[in-house]
Amino acid sequence: MAGTAGTPGTPRVLRAMNDRAALDLLLEHGPLSRTRIGNLTGLSKPTASQLLARLEAAGLVRVTGTSAGRPGPSAQLYAVNPRAAHAAGLDVAPDRIRAAVADITGRTVGEYELPTPGRRPAQPVVRQVTDALDGAVKAAGLARAEVHRLVIGTPGAFDPNTGRLRYASHLPGWHSPTLLDELAAALPMPVEYENDVNLVALAEQRLGAARGHGDFVLLWNEEGLGAALVLGGRLHRGWTGGAGEVGFLPVPGAPLVRQVTRANSGGYQELAGAQEVPKLARALDVPDVPSGPYTEVAAELLARAADHAGGPHRALLEAYATRLATGLASLVSVLDPELVVLSGSALTAGGEVLRALVQAELAELAAARPRLVLGDIREHPVLRGALEAALAATRDEVFDTSR
Repeated sequence: MAGTAGTPGTPRVLRAMNDRAALDLLLEHGPLSRTRIGNLTGLSKPTASQLLARLEAAGLVRVTGTSAGRPGPSAQLYAVNPRAAHAAGLDVAPDRIRAAVADITGRTVGEYELPTPGRRPAQPVVRQVTDALDGAVKAAGLARAEVHRLVIGTPGAFDPNTGRLRYASHLPGWHSPTLLDELAAALPMPVEYENDVNLVALAEQRLGAARGHGDFVLLWNEEGLGAALVLGGRLHRGWTGGAGEVGFLPVPGAPLVRQVTRANSGGYQELAGAQEVPKLARALDVPDVPSGPYTEVAAELLARAADHAGGPHRALLEAYATRLATGLASLVSVLDPELVVLSGSALTAGGEVLRALVQAELAELAAARPRLVLGDIREHPVLRGALEAALAATRDEVFDTSR
């Protein structure tokens, strides 16, 4: 019956499920022989052979060599064809846009950084986005049309009800009500938008400290304080996309901030944001407080303090841990997560010493007892998360052989 060819349980769908399982195994393990793929999937040798022939003809796998040198006769090794598809990610900040392109295996093949200084953009946002993307595409030796999907990470979030960016008044040029339509018209591939901290959580869930965890909170601290909430294995974004904007959270120890969106700040940001670390250091007579951008200064001070056993350096870590735990206590009291991942340079620079102090303070301030860990993805985590999001959707599309 032709009308049932695509229904569950039919040969076409079962073949597609086996194809996807084999492709996922190749992504996880790297090159595998036909026999090994058969063993891992439970398929017979003839079925595994047919599967690989089908995937090779579709351009999804390729022979990469043989298993010569191992005991027994050599066998051909198959791997995912990296040129089967490409995906791109953008990490947008007020002063720059980072762009990267990855092949379908997840390997980054092109990167580019576009400076965007000034409160008034010299170029329209659409031009900034296309220039940044084209820089990474050119570095990858590709054309823009060869990118299957783009994920753009920004501070704040685009409200799904209005299409306008919220919670990020410091991002110049991104608040036009027609921006998403303009970007859709300028770009040939599907484009998705995601909060930058949510993308860090996605990177940690797929590749880092939160692998295997379906309920966790990621606390991010660099230019601003933010959180990502993963509940039941899925990102929780909230009605307007603002779930996790914890910098606005009123907390003990900080004055009430009113008109928070106009101030682009709130109690937890004023208590424990990276900008407070140099102030704390000076108040505690920490020697040689450097000058420069506050996120870099905070990271340097916390790293230095973690290397010292006591004195004002220890006092700095203890005072800052109390401030961090104050806001975290509200989060974990409401959500009761299994895990809290600490990410961003103003948290990870303090290393295990700061993590342990925050864990101890949190145990006194909240009844919930989540485990605190440091994030593993340290190099451009927002961009890595954007690529992972783009790759997941691209693989779902390209690896679906039932079409």
